Amino acid sequence: MTESKNDTVIACIDDSGYGEAVCDYAAWSAKRLDAPLSLLHVIDKPDRSESQNLSGSISFDARESLLQELSELDEQRARIAMEQGKHVLQAARERIEASGIGQVDTRQRHGDLIDTLTALEPDIRMLVMGKRGADTESAHGHIGSHLESVIRTLQKPILIAQQSFTPPERFMIAYDGSPTARKAVEMVAASPLLKGVACHLVMIGETEKNRAAMDEASKLLTDAGFDVTPALLTGNTETALLEYQTEQGIDLLVMGAYGHSRIRHMIVGSTTTAILRRTRVPLMILR
Repeated sequence: MTESKNDTVIACIDDSGYGEAVCDYAAWSAKRLDAPLSLLHVIDKPDRSESQNLSGSISFDARESLLQELSELDEQRARIAMEQGKHVLQAARERIEASGIGQVDTRQRHGDLIDTLTALEPDIRMLVMGKRGADTESAHGHIGSHLESVIRTLQKPILIAQQSFTPPERFMIAYDGSPTARKAVEMVAASPLLKGVACHLVMIGETEKNRAAMDEASKLLTDAGFDVTPALLTGNTETALLEYQTEQGIDLLVMGAYGHSRIRHMIVGSTTTAILRRTRVPLMILR
């Protein structure tokens, strides 16, 4: 969130029910950051691992013929996917330009989403994507497989959109006093993205150590010009955070993600994962 002004807000666009909200959050972010905006549509390579098993009683000539037909079918599907993607990108660009952003770059790529984002990472200031893609958008209570991989791989801020857009008026930082969480607070304080938006700094566990950590983080944000409401809660972390979010009308959650060296078997901390699965408001993950 604090890279140079030339770094780009990149929005991952597909034809899922999250597409319009991704456009709206990307446009909002680009305006707030005064950053260029690029729309990205990635066409996955076809998976033919099962259909290529042509062993058995099929003759050599028949196998060759079937493989040729499969290859032609893949090419046809790729052309259709490319055309569909172009229409999706065009509709997304028109929606964003209608919001007042003058010029929007569009990019269409073939291949793996993670490989594509890894190659683009030096240019990314913030990534915006939906909670689920077109293949899993109806799987409520889950997060998309692409999203898991992106969070695991990318080291840039990720704004995860729900299916509708509301300009945030109140955001909540879930704070635990860890170095990762402190860095997240520092990133928020240094960025123009959330300036002027009411900030709730929330921590679980009423202890002297936590109170001191909260005071320190609250001062950092207040000195940066934020209107901060600190809150020390008790109870189960996940439940307490979600209940507070609902009660206070929080529009955006902000949480830190753990690096690979700390938790290798999970994409992020267990609390972050649980919140991401259950929350109905957008979530920003910071490293």
